[in-house]
Amino acid sequence: MALNRSDVEKIAHLARLGLNDADILRTTDALNNILGLVDQMQAVDTSGIEPLAHPLEASQRLRADIVTERNQRDTYQAIAPAVQNGLYLVPKVIE
Repeated sequence: MALNRSDVEKIAHLARLGLNDADILRTTDALNNILGLVDQMQAVDTSGIEPLAHPLEASQRLRADIVTERNQRDTYQAIAPAVQNGLYLVPKVIE
C-alpha cells in the first residue's frame, strides 16, 4: 500500500500539521518506506514460529514476596481531612 500526495495532505490536515511542499514530499517518502517495511514483515511466513515474551529468552529475577515495611496506614490517615472505615473520603466530583 503506497500513499500519494493527497493522502499525506489529508493525514496532515487531520493531525493539524502544517506541512509545506518539501515536507509533504519527504513525509510521503518516509511513510511509504515505513509501509513498505511493514509489507515485507507481513510477507514472512511465521506459521511455525512460537511467539516469544522476550527476544533473548531472559527470565525475570523474582524477589521473595515478603513485607519489608511496617504498616503506617493509621499514621497517614491521622493527618487526612476525612477518613471512614480505613478509607479516605474525598469530595464528590461527578454529579
